[in-house]
Amino acid sequence: MNLLFEESGDFKAGSIMTQQGESYQVEMASGKRTKVKSRDALLQFASPAPQELLEQAQAIAAEVDLDFLWEVAGEEEFGFTELAAEYFGHAPLPPEAAGLLLCLHHAPIYFYKKGRGRYKAAPQASLQAALAGLEKKKQQLLAQAAYVEELKAHKLPEAFRPIALQLLFKPDKNGIEYKALDAAAKELQTTPQRLMLAAGGVASPKDLHYARFLHEFFPRGTGFPAIDIPAPTTDLPTADVQAFSIDDVTTTEIDDALSVTRLADGKLRVGIHIAAPGLAIKRGDAIDAMARARMSTVYMPGEKITMLPDDLVATYTLDAGAARPALSLYATLDPASWEVLATETRAELVPIAANLRHNDLDDLVTEEALAENRGDYPHKDEIALLWQWVQLLEQGRMAKREAFGLRPEQNNRVDFNFYVENDVVSIVRRRRGAPLDKIVAELMIFANSTWGKLMADHGVPGIYRAQGGGAGGWAAKMQVRMVTHAAPHQGLGVDQYAWSTSPLRRYTDLVNQWQILACIEHGVTAPLVAPFKPRDADLFAIVSGFDAAYSGYADFQSTMERYWCLRWLAQENARTVEAVVLKDEILRLVDIPLVLRMPGLPQLARGLQVKLDLLRWDEVDLSVEARLLEVPAAAAQALATDLGEDDEELLEGMAALGSEEDASSDEATDAGEGEPDAAAETEAAADGENPPAAAAQ
Repeated sequence: MNLLFEESGDFKAGSIMTQQGESYQVEMASGKRTKVKSRDALLQFASPAPQELLEQAQAIAAEVDLDFLWEVAGEEEFGFTELAAEYFGHAPLPPEAAGLLLCLHHAPIYFYKKGRGRYKAAPQASLQAALAGLEKKKQQLLAQAAYVEELKAHKLPEAFRPIALQLLFKPDKNGIEYKALDAAAKELQTTPQRLMLAAGGVASPKDLHYARFLHEFFPRGTGFPAIDIPAPTTDLPTADVQAFSIDDVTTTEIDDALSVTRLADGKLRVGIHIAAPGLAIKRGDAIDAMARARMSTVYMPGEKITMLPDDLVATYTLDAGAARPALSLYATLDPASWEVLATETRAELVPIAANLRHNDLDDLVTEEALAENRGDYPHKDEIALLWQWVQLLEQGRMAKREAFGLRPEQNNRVDFNFYVENDVVSIVRRRRGAPLDKIVAELMIFANSTWGKLMADHGVPGIYRAQGGGAGGWAAKMQVRMVTHAAPHQGLGVDQYAWSTSPLRRYTDLVNQWQILACIEHGVTAPLVAPFKPRDADLFAIVSGFDAAYSGYADFQSTMERYWCLRWLAQENARTVEAVVLKDEILRLVDIPLVLRMPGLPQLARGLQVKLDLLRWDEVDLSVEARLLEVPAAAAQALATDLGEDDEELLEGMAALGSEEDASSDEATDAGEGEPDAAAETEAAADGENPPAAAAQ
């Protein structure tokens, strides 16, 4: 006798060896024996053989008309043998009963299982819904397969157009579009990003990098909601000055301007005038919410995403030709010794006479020209006086820096300005420390330090940049950090440093402007009425949020500058290039701020200039492959002596740089090398339109 039984959700058949009580000992066709409980036994039969029964049952099940079977089943629960008798019109043979059982078991949308060998027909409404779902899934699979074929042919399916970027950065992994993209990418042995570029879902690698950033930091887009812009403040005194700004040609958020006035007693009064949106924006209002959500303007070559709406920026930027609301810091100086005799802070309307541009003046305003009083340009006399003072300011900072135990600040860095027009990039070198750079930088540091002291003296909290005195090793101690109390910035050589000079494009500066306005308006009672009171938890939240956003924005700017460096290589068809050794295996091209890591590079002196052969580069993953082509003769001779003739292959290396940061930019890298550098902070204080991500040693 043979037995058909159910085991682990599957139907099996074998020969009964013994039966003891509630169980059978069954031998399978393979010779394996198994114990089957009587509740799992479904059908005893003498013939055919167990394996033949299963084969015949599968053939019969394939021929059963499910729709007819469902109609025959009725609405009541039934056993499979009962339905088999009604369906076949006679007592079912073992293969027929087993075939019907297999059919019922594999049609769960038609028949619901109620127990071992027992079923119930699905209600008509449920069956129709299930069949519709099954058809829909079938059509989806067909559509998915069609999508895969289109993508493999580098054609973008129409359904992908409105969701192309979403599929890359925030996909619904259960959707057929994502499944098709993933399957096609795997078949082509590429990445979804590269496949989407090839199919036209993303126009260019630039758009890919930009979209990735927007999905992370601006998921709702970069536009501002419609809002009424506060009218500019007019009930302020008008300053008796003719101020001028100094910025890059692309700058539109002009935060700072300068003025020089000769007083009747022979003294000089230098004015540092900062745009004052804090007079109109109030903590907690709608514009404050927008600024706080962004924390900063985002910069990239050729574009930017402003922190504040364009209309508000246009209202408060220090454009020439009108008197603009400003927070002014005046320093009264003795021109004989350049001693600061007094300082005063006022909120006022400041007439802006000119917006000077580095691009027009840098070649004219040089140290040599200033020393010889050469050249003809606007505000020449004021610039000459400021130049004399800022040199002494810098000397004082450097003395203080050295008093903190730090080496003198390095002034041999090079800036690279990016200009993009119609997707054509120009990368222009500018050496730091040029007179106009230094004038703006030193005066902004002076203002940030003076206003930081003003807040501290009034007992009003602010947002400060501090360096030195931290815990841990040297690099940790010298890491620049943001705090809400006055603390030294050793790298800059100042006792306190509060970002306050860029309120149109940094939220921290706007917060500090509110606090400074409270100090000058309310004096000793300022701690009681300032927008942020001592130990205000919200101020700590702003510091944390700003750090995270500013770091992310800086990374994005570095990414886009690296992308445009690669575009420049293609644009100039640059293959053989000069590079400078920064340290160990890291080099930077001479003409652009493109940093490469070349594993296996022989030990070369820092600052050594070598020649590279660029083999290939990739604008998607921003990698570069290069080999060392030529080392200066003296260095090559020393290298050959050190390595020996058999090690010459070490002169070639492949550079693949992914997220490597510019080895020469910002304080963190310098601190990691054992010595902080104030150059990045100076650059930030200069309030140029492009932060220092492109600065290189």
